[in-house]
Amino acid sequence: MAESRTIGVFGAGWVGLVTGGCFAELGHRVIVRDVMPERIEALRAGELPFHEPDLPEVLERNRERITYTLDAGDLVGADAIFVCVQTPPTYSGDADLSFVWSALDDLPASDERQILVMKSTVPVGTGDKVRAALEGRGLSNVGYVSNPEFLAEGRAVRDFLNPDRIVVGAFAEEDGAAVEALYGGIEAPVVRTDVASAEMIKLAANAFLMTRISFINEIANVCEAVGADVVEVAKGIGLDHRLGPHFLRAGIGYGGSCFPKDSLALKQLASNSGYHFQLLAAVIEVNELQKRRVIQKLQKHLGKLRGKKIALLGLAFKAGTDDMREAPSLVLASRLLAEGAEVRAWDPVARPGKLIKGAVLHATVLEAVRDADAAVIVTEWDELRGLASKDVRDAMARPLIIDGRNLLDPAAARAAGFAYEGIGRPSSPFEGLPQTAEPEAKVSN
Repeated sequence: MAESRTIGVFGAGWVGLVTGGCFAELGHRVIVRDVMPERIEALRAGELPFHEPDLPEVLERNRERITYTLDAGDLVGADAIFVCVQTPPTYSGDADLSFVWSALDDLPASDERQILVMKSTVPVGTGDKVRAALEGRGLSNVGYVSNPEFLAEGRAVRDFLNPDRIVVGAFAEEDGAAVEALYGGIEAPVVRTDVASAEMIKLAANAFLMTRISFINEIANVCEAVGADVVEVAKGIGLDHRLGPHFLRAGIGYGGSCFPKDSLALKQLASNSGYHFQLLAAVIEVNELQKRRVIQKLQKHLGKLRGKKIALLGLAFKAGTDDMREAPSLVLASRLLAEGAEVRAWDPVARPGKLIKGAVLHATVLEAVRDADAAVIVTEWDELRGLASKDVRDAMARPLIIDGRNLLDPAAARAAGFAYEGIGRPSSPFEGLPQTAEPEAKVSN
């Protein structure tokens, strides 16, 4: 178990609350500071501003150790202050560090040694700039450590407490050792390195995962052209010990708060340094095109989409979260509406509000598919595994399923009376057309 310390957290967003809650779980005292009064009030009342499994229980279990505040001065006694603010892309594709600089401006003056720990994903070189800014303000008692997060939405608490590795990049050896000690009680390899390398590890890891996703999606598109099944292909690839099975699920592309933003940031970082990162540029392009292939599949079956009723099932960028950032559903909904289709939607937790204007949100899957010409599985929610049912078939105007996540068994869906199309899976060009009797062979005399 770690020796109990006082930890400050700048930012009560997803990363900040997971970080604060899990450090409290490890026995530390945690002070979470945010600039939004309504968010701090909600947290004090025990309300979470987003959906993340296990996190409400962790925060509730450790409520005596966690303080929520609007006053940065409350962090004056903290041994380490974790910066967990957002770094959204600017119009140029660079990371917007304005929230990071605001956190630095709010850093309380302390006579004690403090360590500023960067959890936010920032461009390589940010640590040097921050250290120069700290020295420029005479804050020589503040150390700096890069400690990137590797959390997946929907399983962030597990990822924090059972990580593959803990990366600690520091300018001063003692600061790195102090941050490593905060993770006492967690069994994981610790990568102690320089600040720039720690910053790059985060960006490079995400870029590699995105490359795997775009690669298998390209393979899926070739599979469709030649009649192979990408699910079988991915299984055969994934059993190779050099490759492994992870992130080899073909679908309609990645989304969320990290991958799209980090890929742009790394591409821009390379460009700003005078290097054209060709592979990453292709990865980004493939992902954008992949989202739009669903529209082509719908047109193949339905012809012009004007006036057609399409049900989008699942809106969050992936199951287990209500995050709509860069979700493929946003692209699909806007493209369908532009084609003149009528869009219905369903998701168990995501509430898109104004993000999807023109789509009608329904409370149940059955309501969403009623009288629909097609149902599109957009997010791999477990609730959708039973979609190919008699109730759904009877409710739909046309029993057509476009499975954007290869969630269903194609043979079972077809046996249940549906025209079915997955991603990278064989489909008949005649599927969904009325069957005609074979002409009897004429016997010539």
